Amino acid sequence: MAALSLGLHLARKRGSIRSGAVERRNLLTVCRFSVKTLLDRSCFETIDDSSPEFINFVSILEHIFSHRLKGNMTWFGYESTRTFWDYVKVACSKVPHSCIRSIESMENVQSSRAKGRAWIRVVLMEKRLSEYISTALREFKTSRRFYEEGAIMLGEEASLLADTLIGLNTIDFSFCLKGEGLDGVYPSVIDYTPYLKFTLNADSISSDEDEMRTVGSSGSEGSTPDKMATAATIFTEQSSLVSKCKRLEQKYRMVLEQKSYLEDLVRLREIQLSKAMSNNKALDQKLADTHLSHSMEKEQLEYIVLELQDQLKSFQSLEQLSVDMSLSQTSLDPSHTPGIETRPTGAHWPHHAKEETPSLRGLCGSLTSVASYKSLASLKSSECLASPATETSTPGLTPS
Repeated sequence: MAALSLGLHLARKRGSIRSGAVERRNLLTVCRFSVKTLLDRSCFETIDDSSPEFINFVSILEHIFSHRLKGNMTWFGYESTRTFWDYVKVACSKVPHSCIRSIESMENVQSSRAKGRAWIRVVLMEKRLSEYISTALREFKTSRRFYEEGAIMLGEEASLLADTLIGLNTIDFSFCLKGEGLDGVYPSVIDYTPYLKFTLNADSISSDEDEMRTVGSSGSEGSTPDKMATAATIFTEQSSLVSKCKRLEQKYRMVLEQKSYLEDLVRLREIQLSKAMSNNKALDQKLADTHLSHSMEKEQLEYIVLELQDQLKSFQSLEQLSVDMSLSQTSLDPSHTPGIETRPTGAHWPHHAKEETPSLRGLCGSLTSVASYKSLASLKSSECLASPATETSTPGLTPS
């Protein structure tokens, strides 16, 4: 019994692993087909909420984001349901210029699932869906916290999904985010019928040939086997040519979309390069202006320093001259001459009175000229050191 139960357990485990792998592969394959149909449709009309290809694509994307999503455990041990919006707003919080806050503040979008659907539409219009998914995949710890083992967001297929969604950046989407049609309890149902294709193989061709032979034998008695064989070969050639034409057309459309995407990318890079070059030129001009102003200020400061040094030298010379003049005045002052005050009253002068008068007058004239020269020197020194405001405020200092 133990061996039987162990075998059943292993069989169930293998079956669950296989079913999970098949489910992941189906979702990713259908998502790739959906992206191609959106690219084909965008060549003829604008993609909006009413496009069946877009409705199917959003349904597939919701199934991928909700694949094996963990529930939220409460304090009482109950598990509440989560939506992929709970994962997106945590894992994509480091995206620069993110739209998550604006979606959280929408008044007409209340439920968590509606916010997730609004987020899909906004990032598609911004052409940044692949960027958001790549940023979320780099937050591996957050993904492990929200998803169970075997989820698409934890596997290697998620990086392929981000690469597949880059092609949507070439499509100009137009959506209305008024909250209508965004609310819903469960994810939308995926329509697989647009992606089911019947390929002709050898068995189907042989069965078609048998049918044509039976039809030809019953319809015309005069038909020969050679004619029937020729008709069968023509039919097979036409079918093969039609299939080849379809494949070539599909490849041509893919190459055309890639070419337009690369052209847009090159145009964007050229715009960014031109902006960077203009900014570089502006910075170079600003640097040159700064160097010029710096050199001018340096020259002005050097001129001011030289002028101050000249003024200081002239002030020192005038001060020395005033000191010398004061010393000479002191030596020539009559009060310090011993012959005038120290001589007694009754003493007689050695010269006559007629000869004393001219000498005294000459001495007084020399003393007067020395005093006037000293006052003129002090006035010039004060004029050199005075400010323009002082000169204007004291007009009495101007020499007469």
